[in-house]
Amino acid sequence: MKPRHVILFLFLLFTSITTASAAELRAAVAANFLGTLQTLTAAYEAETGHKINLSAGASGALYAQVVNGAPFDLFFSADTLRAETLVADGLALEDSRFTYAVGVPVLWSSREGYLNDPETLLRSGSYRFLSIADPRNAPYGVAARQILTGMGIWESLDRAGRLVRAQSIGQAYSQIASGAAELGFVALAQVKADDGTIPGSHWIPPAEWFDPIEQQAVILKRAVDMEVARDFMAWIRSPEAVRVIEAAGYSIP
Repeated sequence: MKPRHVILFLFLLFTSITTASAAELRAAVAANFLGTLQTLTAAYEAETGHKINLSAGASGALYAQVVNGAPFDLFFSADTLRAETLVADGLALEDSRFTYAVGVPVLWSSREGYLNDPETLLRSGSYRFLSIADPRNAPYGVAARQILTGMGIWESLDRAGRLVRAQSIGQAYSQIASGAAELGFVALAQVKADDGTIPGSHWIPPAEWFDPIEQQAVILKRAVDMEVARDFMAWIRSPEAVRVIEAAGYSIP
């Protein structure tokens, strides 16, 4: 065999082995964590060759898809309830459940200086719409309702038709960014830029005004490659991944 043929043969052999050993998994991820998980999966794919395909949405909607047989391997919820329930229902591995991030809700407007006095503005009702993720499906929507209820204005805003319930926190962000809603509650990670700045104006409510948003992940029992699924979940807890998660605007328990 000629030298160039040997080189070609070895290249093809290496390529076939690499391709055969690379896995491709699907992860359902809460909309608030999508951008962060995209960064994480890109780093993991570059390091291992394994590919993680992402599908984002409200935690409740994604949970329903999993229960109805959607072919996901991993589930990154924005709360503990859905992860716990999947384990209880026998759809996820109990020993795989862990808190990967603790979320921070933020009142945000794309307008500079709009939230210089956020509590007064919220109570004044001098705006048309305030967007939140639907509390039935999204933990950040639950937190928004708790904050507004604690301020004593949830019911009045609801009666006045000022509350816009988005299907997910991603949709809430889009409504605020476009100006369709003057302000609304999203996740800090959605509005925090890589350099740490936040465009527009924002207000982070006191932590005691809402229940902690513990975001948990699980491996589903139907995972097509359990070894890679476990490896990825372990990598998510590595110092490298934790730095990315914290830089995005989350805390780690």
